[in-house]
Amino acid sequence: MLNPGPGHGELGFEAIRNIRDLGGYLAADGRRIAAGRLLRGANPGMASAADIRKLKDYRLDVVLDFRTETEKHAAETAFASSFNWIADPVMVGNLSQEMLLPMLKSGDPESSRQFMIDFYSAFPVRYQSQFRRFLQRAEQNQTMLYHCTAGKDRTGFASALLLSALGVGHAAIIANYLESNRHNAMANPQVLAQVFKVELPPQLIAPLMTVESAYLDAALAVIDEEYGGMERYLRQVLEIDVERVRNNYLV
Repeated sequence: MLNPGPGHGELGFEAIRNIRDLGGYLAADGRRIAAGRLLRGANPGMASAADIRKLKDYRLDVVLDFRTETEKHAAETAFASSFNWIADPVMVGNLSQEMLLPMLKSGDPESSRQFMIDFYSAFPVRYQSQFRRFLQRAEQNQTMLYHCTAGKDRTGFASALLLSALGVGHAAIIANYLESNRHNAMANPQVLAQVFKVELPPQLIAPLMTVESAYLDAALAVIDEEYGGMERYLRQVLEIDVERVRNNYLV
């Protein structure tokens, strides 16, 4: 089988969606990210037994979970007993049905998109502690899978920070981010059926279920405008040793 390219290969898991290896991306000094060290994904908690066996082959030091308690399920115990699964919730806004339904019922697609842009704009300001701890794990040379529920928003922003620290170019970072749309396309109707028990126009919900470059660009614009750019944000605001991160994962 041909290699589908860095960061978006089908890893062949049965019940873990949107799971990808960051390995292969061209990064700082002409080096590339080592394969099998940094995985991003949707919630792995409902993994099959075969998935758990396959994931154990990566010899993960940690599985880092950005979800809140309300997003978790009792049926995740098999996964929890198999890995060093650590929660560090990023609680941006209120994505509960009670909050979203009134907005969706009275809104239009542009208000849904604006909701997501505001959602992303909060990441670099309100959640520095969580993303600092995430990148400190990279400083410590940990092999990790990091995730949220759909693996697209919180995980997408975390990936942008990590790829930036590793010296990956902006276009490749955006491409990696947008891959969530392809990986989640089959699951989105199921998620919608679970979350919204009422019929809503697809065009209102689509901005919440997909990713757009404008969302991530909103977070990156905050980093540029409020903190003097990504380089300064990583080194001085989050206090990350970028060289050390690069030496850990680049080959």
